[in-house]
Amino acid sequence: MANMKARRVAVLATDGVEQVELTEPVKALKEAGAEVTVVSLHNGKIQGMNHEEKGDQLPVDKALTEVRPDQFDALLLPGGVANPDKLRTKPEAVEFVRSFVSAEKPVAAICHGPWMLVEADAVKGKRVTSWPSLKTDLKNAGANWVDETVVRDGKLVTSRKPDDIPAFNKEVIALFAT
Repeated sequence: MANMKARRVAVLATDGVEQVELTEPVKALKEAGAEVTVVSLHNGKIQGMNHEEKGDQLPVDKALTEVRPDQFDALLLPGGVANPDKLRTKPEAVEFVRSFVSAEKPVAAICHGPWMLVEADAVKGKRVTSWPSLKTDLKNAGANWVDETVVRDGKLVTSRKPDDIPAFNKEVIALFAT
């Protein structure tokens, strides 16, 4: 397994996040030695979802107003329908994502997470995958959308759904460790 010691990873999420798309990658990153910070629009807890059913209240480490992109080496964007849909309406969240892309830092997004990449104008010319309903949005933003388990294009890793998490985690750790 890749060595993630001293790698600082931000996970940007809010209420409506697909629970396993946050918890499983965070667990894998921590097991690999990364320092992981769950960043949200507010402190406290966010509502996890198991598809359309409410899941657990998940702890937030820092509010977005308390962090800067330069404090992190990489960014993880979990999905869930409501999570990125709420985040993409917040200019400060979009700018946070855009900062990682502009600095050419590694970014990973799963399921509906790539909506944040569309909003941050970060997919033009990139080969990506996502939950199928984002296909048109990603293509309209200039991405080359494919239906594959996990796709790595440069400093970007994308994946489709919870079933793809094992492959996603492996590729995320490989990218974030570089």
